[in-house]
Amino acid sequence: MKRTASSIQADIAKGAFRPHTALSNMALAYYQSDAKAFAKTIFPICPVTLSSDNYYVFEKEDLLRDSWQRKPAYGKVDPAVLSEHTESYACQVDQMIMGIDRIRQTDLTRRQGPATRDPRMQRTRTMAGQANIHQDNVFANKFFKKGVWGHEETGVDNTSPTTKQFIKFTNGNSDPIKLIDAKATEMEQATGRRPNRLALGVNVYNALKLHEAILERVKYGGSTANPALITENVLAQVFSMERLSVQRSIMNKAKPGQTAQMEYIGDPNGFLLAYATDTPSIDEPSAGYIFTWDMLGNGNIMPVLNYEGEPGTHSEFIEGLMATDMKKTADDLAMYFSDAV
Repeated sequence: MKRTASSIQADIAKGAFRPHTALSNMALAYYQSDAKAFAKTIFPICPVTLSSDNYYVFEKEDLLRDSWQRKPAYGKVDPAVLSEHTESYACQVDQMIMGIDRIRQTDLTRRQGPATRDPRMQRTRTMAGQANIHQDNVFANKFFKKGVWGHEETGVDNTSPTTKQFIKFTNGNSDPIKLIDAKATEMEQATGRRPNRLALGVNVYNALKLHEAILERVKYGGSTANPALITENVLAQVFSMERLSVQRSIMNKAKPGQTAQMEYIGDPNGFLLAYATDTPSIDEPSAGYIFTWDMLGNGNIMPVLNYEGEPGTHSEFIEGLMATDMKKTADDLAMYFSDAV
């Protein structure tokens, strides 16, 4: 049967004929793996029911003092002092909105392209990926840079570092295991808590994998068939850390319309040594917390909503919300090291 322009047009309208059809099993989408998100791997999330409130801080000096006294005959000792004060958090709401052009979507639906048959899923996936980028960016600006923590040290190339300096890990005379052990002991002496978290910039991680002091520890555990490899888990064991993470997530730091500026979000040449709990605790301190407010009261810390556009626009919108306050809660439970390589 000879096809005519009108019959082709009719088939297109019915979806039976699809010119320039896109593949349904392949597309290019530069989503980052959720495993790269690092903000939530260091400090615990603390769900809160109010956007702002107070929390108690019991003074370290009183808790770690020996207040026991010898009881005098026929008398009693003075009561021990336990001082306290309160600090506050304040969660601010962040929002992201993406639109769906229903007229444009008609073509995409008929072509049956990948994921375009349900644009809401694609927008939601994009929001979730950018939520990780946003949280990592906030975390890096709050915790993973110079000028945040009371105890900071800078790497130097010379072999005679002065106060608040250490030898860079790319210098063969450095000893990262000795350094971190010494700083962990220093923190434990000052607070009663030995650091259990180590967050590494990607360049620091790469340098440690090649460092002779670390290779020496693991090389005899390998064989020709199964060579000894330096992994995050191996480094966590070498440094006696419960959790070690590498700051691998990236973001485009350029504004729309500008040339792309792809960079690591966390300082690639720095690392953070800290003590933190796995979950919120009233009996344990933590260097930092991620306070997260359930602003809609439905138990979802990142609700995604769908709503109609204005009449005549033939559009709808996907909205994402989240409200957090990433807060330094114990300055003496973290140390930041810059220019480590």
